[in-house]
Order: sequence, then C-alpha cells, then structure tokens
Amino acid sequence: MLCHAISPSYGFVKAAHDIVRHPELNSDAKILITYVQGLPEKWAGKPLGEHAKRLGLKGRAYQKAKGLLKKFGFVHEWRRQDDGGLWVTDQLMSNVPLTDREARRIHDKKAESPQVGPSDRYPTVGQPRTRSVGGYLPEGEEREKNSSHPPTEAPELAAETVEPEPEPTDPQVIQAERVLLSLRHADSQLRLGAREARRLAGTAAEWLRRGVNAAELRLALSRALPEDGVRYAPGFLGKRLKVLMPEPLPAEPLVPAPPVLRAFIACEAQQEGAEHVFRPRGDETVCRPCRQEAAWEAHTVKWVPAPLPDDYEKPEPLSWRERFTALQAADATAAE
Repeated sequence: MLCHAISPSYGFVKAAHDIVRHPELNSDAKILITYVQGLPEKWAGKPLGEHAKRLGLKGRAYQKAKGLLKKFGFVHEWRRQDDGGLWVTDQLMSNVPLTDREARRIHDKKAESPQVGPSDRYPTVGQPRTRSVGGYLPEGEEREKNSSHPPTEAPELAAETVEPEPEPTDPQVIQAERVLLSLRHADSQLRLGAREARRLAGTAAEWLRRGVNAAELRLALSRALPEDGVRYAPGFLGKRLKVLMPEPLPAEPLVPAPPVLRAFIACEAQQEGAEHVFRPRGDETVCRPCRQEAAWEAHTVKWVPAPLPDDYEKPEPLSWRERFTALQAADATAAE
C-alpha cells in the first residue's frame, strides 16, 4: 500500500520547490517523488517499485533513490501480517520530511478512515481540503505563514512529554527488549511500543538468565494465543512472562581450588655431581627419583661369596682333552 501525504495547498508549491533544491537527493529521487505526488488517489494502492518501473528506474538506481527518500523522511515503510498470514509492506510518501512519529500518525489515520483523494482529471479539480500532515495545522490557521518547517507542538502537549528512560546496559535486558519488539512480526496483536517493551524487558531477561534462548522466548510468548484475541498486549505478555517463568538453573558444583605451588629447593640426597632442585608437594626434602633409588637399594638382597680358606690353592686349568674325558665319564655315570 502506497499512501500519499500531501501538504496543505498553501504550502504545496513551496514544498515542491524545496524538493527540487534539496542538496542531498539525486535526480532519480526528485523525479520519483514529483511523479508519485502528481498521481490520482486511485493509484495510491500500488507499490513504489511499480511507479519507479514506469519511469525507467530499476535495480540499483531505484534502490538508491528509495534509500535517499527514506533517509531524509520522504518515504516510510512498515511490515505487518494480513488476515491471511502473509507479510505485506505499507509505504507512505510525503512531499515534506516527516518524523517516524508523524508518519505513523498519518498511516494509522488513513488505515482507520481513508481520505477521498483528487479526481482522475488532470489537472485535478475540486474544492481544497484542510488536511493536516504531520505537525502541520489546517490551512485557515496558518494562511499567513509560508514555511516548509512544521510548527512546534502545542504547549499543553509539550508539557505532558515524559523524559525518556535511560538506555539499558545489561546485555540480556537489551536482547530481551529486542525479542519483545519483534513479536509484532509473529502476530500483529502482540505489537508493543518502545516504552512498553522496556518496562517488560527486565522480567523477560530473567528467562534468558535461566537458560532460555531468544528463539525459545519468542515462541513461548507468541504461541497458543486466545481464540478471542489479545485485547491488551502489554498486560497479556506481562502475565505470560510471570506465569510461564521457567525454573532457575541448578547451582553449579564448587570446583576445588588448585593446589598452591611451592618454591624449588635443593635435594638433600645428592652427594656427588651437580646439585639438582625439585618442587616439593609437602615437607619432603628429597626428590622423588632419589627416594625411589634409596628404596630399591634397601629392599635388594646382594650375593656375597663365602671367604676362601687360607690354604686354598687354585687348581690348574684343565686342557680340553681332560675336560672332554671328564664329561664322558659323567654321562656314563648318569646313564647307569
């Protein structure tokens, strides 16, 4: 849906002049906005891309022109789901820059009671209407002024302005606020304003601290909605956040502290050679290799030969023939 927001008749020429002389808009953007604003109201339901194709703007050129118009407040877009569950994009184009708040006000007003546009004849005919765009007042109240800048809000409205709440610093609160604002894409009944989402973000962040990820939180809040619809989204979501709050995570077991490392000391068992050091675990003064060596020596039985008598004489070694004869004799004796 493409809505045309035309400024009052007294400022139309001035607004067109400002568009043509806008220093930041390129020629494609200026041609596109001028062409669309001159179309009859019956073509307001066509998307902006179709109008661009009629002008020969395609691809990158169209995207660049559209991006400039959105950047400077001439084009605003909103995504929503229709009754059939399909995603549609509403577009609003104006010949004067509008803030998001002003554009939203016009969009909602057109959705409730569409205005009757100009006739199909060119140039259009009919009596001028006192239509208001954004913060502009009707024609009868500002006929003496010819300025492209909208007047400030009335004093009584400005006095009711509430100071904005401070931005959250907790990353889980920030993530929870984004999830709450994204619920409008899951179901239009769950649309929340910025202040309402921030007020509920603290409770939603507790879900994330209890192990629920962002996708699970979004699903828990948007599924199984009442059959008769959601009458008040902030109250419904606030109650669901408290009633369906998951159980807290179990406490993690305490991990014992690592042992304290002691300083290196010299091994007392070293007798010869270079001195070596080790890091003791307790009060020991001898390193582990030295202790193992000492234990091995203490439990090892050493063979000590018996002493020989004083008159012992070592026999002369036998020749090979004598040894052979002795072996044959021993074999014969064993056979018998």
